[in-house]
Amino acid sequence: MKVLKIIRNYVLYCGIEKDEYNAIKKDAYVSNYDVWRVLHCLMLAAFAFLFLLSTFFELMAPNRIYYLIEFVYSLGATCLILFVLKKDSILAQFLIYLSISMLFLFGALISQNHPELPSTTFIVMLLITPMFMIDKPYFMAIELTAASAIFLVWMHGVKPDDVWRIDCSNIIIFCLVGIFLHIIANSLRIKEFVLTRRINIQKDTDDLTGLKNKGCVTRQINLYMTDESKDKGIMILLDINHFKSINDTYGHDLGDSIIIQFGKMLTDVFNKNEIVGRFGGDEFVVFIKDTDSKDDAYDAALRIINGSKNIKLPDGEREITSGIGIALYHGKEKNYSEIFKKADVALYKTKADRTVKFSINENTEEE
Repeated sequence: MKVLKIIRNYVLYCGIEKDEYNAIKKDAYVSNYDVWRVLHCLMLAAFAFLFLLSTFFELMAPNRIYYLIEFVYSLGATCLILFVLKKDSILAQFLIYLSISMLFLFGALISQNHPELPSTTFIVMLLITPMFMIDKPYFMAIELTAASAIFLVWMHGVKPDDVWRIDCSNIIIFCLVGIFLHIIANSLRIKEFVLTRRINIQKDTDDLTGLKNKGCVTRQINLYMTDESKDKGIMILLDINHFKSINDTYGHDLGDSIIIQFGKMLTDVFNKNEIVGRFGGDEFVVFIKDTDSKDDAYDAALRIINGSKNIKLPDGEREITSGIGIALYHGKEKNYSEIFKKADVALYKTKADRTVKFSINENTEEE
């Protein structure tokens, strides 16, 4: 069973588990986009050059129309991949597969013009094109198998029998080799993405709580605020009241336990698309996307307050509470530090007035 699982993972998910593959799939799509953006430009230049040569050299003249077809296609595909399609979109991946099919078609047309010769160009395409595509290996296996089968059926009535038999054996062998090379190359490149993702997660993760650390939170909020389509958000800055006293009274081990429990509570409360992180010490931050409603801000603060009640000290004599400062983002602030300062002012007001549990922006308070 273990061997079958390994084979399944290599065929379906490039040698890794399904969850790992799904986590880095978009990174692979972006890599394909970047590689094929260059390759489409090279295709455009190559077919333009070949078409130009075919007008001067009689030997290349029979292929002139094929060079022109591939040039026109390459021009359209290059414009799409440079100016229209998004890097991580399914449409970009579809265009790449279409371009691979067009290269196979080109190899077939060249072979048709020279039926007395083995199909070298088509075989080269079988070996080379899969090396520049990261995807579930069985997709490429289907592409190569279908292209090979169509080619052999097509050429059966075009090529002499002895040449066709040679092509048949060569194409079957090189189709299998192409699939094998694709699986190996895919698994090696995918594992690089997995390793990079693990390093980035480790770099961006707070060791104690498992939440995002300050650098990661800052970067993600800045990224959100620089998106022109996003102009709503709620910044929540909070810390644990009297945390120093808790540390001094119960010891640092218990203090760490309280921090861990507080982080888990925030993860449970904000489990959608929020940015949740720890700044260090007993300071935490939450950024809620796509809303600047005061009602949503009130609701978030109350959820934190109620969640804190489940964190208990050993003797049960003291209740864990938090100071909360909230700033609403309406798209006016330019970066993280500007919205952070407003939330920090609100937190300071909460700390200064023990009769309030949280503050929103300047003077809006809720008991």
